[in-house]
Amino acid sequence: MRRVYHGAFVFASRIFHQNIMLRNNMALRWVALLLAWDIAPVEAQHLHSPDHIVVVVEENKSFAQILGNPAAPYINALAKRGALFTQSYGVTHPSQPNYFALFSGSTLSIGSNACPLELSGANLASALLEKGMSFISYAESMPETGFEGCAYGAYMRKHNPVANWKKLAAFNQPFSVFPQDFEKLPTVALVIPDQRNDMHDGSIAQGDAWLAKNIEPYAQWAMTHNSLLIVTWDEDDGSANNRVVTLFIGPMVKFGNSSQRINHYNILRTIEESYGLPYLGESAQVAPIGGVWQESGRARK
Repeated sequence: MRRVYHGAFVFASRIFHQNIMLRNNMALRWVALLLAWDIAPVEAQHLHSPDHIVVVVEENKSFAQILGNPAAPYINALAKRGALFTQSYGVTHPSQPNYFALFSGSTLSIGSNACPLELSGANLASALLEKGMSFISYAESMPETGFEGCAYGAYMRKHNPVANWKKLAAFNQPFSVFPQDFEKLPTVALVIPDQRNDMHDGSIAQGDAWLAKNIEPYAQWAMTHNSLLIVTWDEDDGSANNRVVTLFIGPMVKFGNSSQRINHYNILRTIEESYGLPYLGESAQVAPIGGVWQESGRARK
């Protein structure tokens, strides 16, 4: 009788362990599938070559401070008209090295808002100019083209990377000359609101209203003129792991949210790919932004 019980026990144990192994294998397969889903690369697409790109950089607000905030009705409405990147990040703190990352592909080993600086080397402006294209930085409240001062009223040079390359003085212009005829815009324009209107010193509501007044006309025009608007923030306020809002608006952009993780280097790489520019610094180590482009748009030749 003991042998019968023992045999039954052994048989039951084997069945039990086989079931456990089967369940474990199934669980591992599900985990593998979920990981593959989460880290699968964005499908490769032909990048589009917009006639114009306008990049607007806001200041020091986290993703959670902007999205869903009733003080920012324009930005939240704009997010529904293009691609909202839900995992977009600044690269460091404080402000200035983030602008250098976006403009030159490197923080240039600068970890402060030190001013003045005199820099050299390749950057987005020089890359465009060498390809026969054009670039201008438009900084609000800056008094004159090529201004070298560190501050003028609410203008701060630490937010205007172009001002640190003397060779680019002619391309460092006040926002007061931003063209009202958008056909006259350069290939790529960098727009720098002053500290009252970029949410640095002023309120979120004030910055939102500034965008609605000064950038919305271009946003509408871009939709019918093969052009792109990029709105991003340099960094967060130190509260949210540097997660910020980034928006792409244009006829070549799909509506919806994208959860791909991006930063300033990915934005720069995307602009470089769009115009066949050389990869600057860290932008060579990251992928261009994909998965957000309309298939019917104009691809780069």
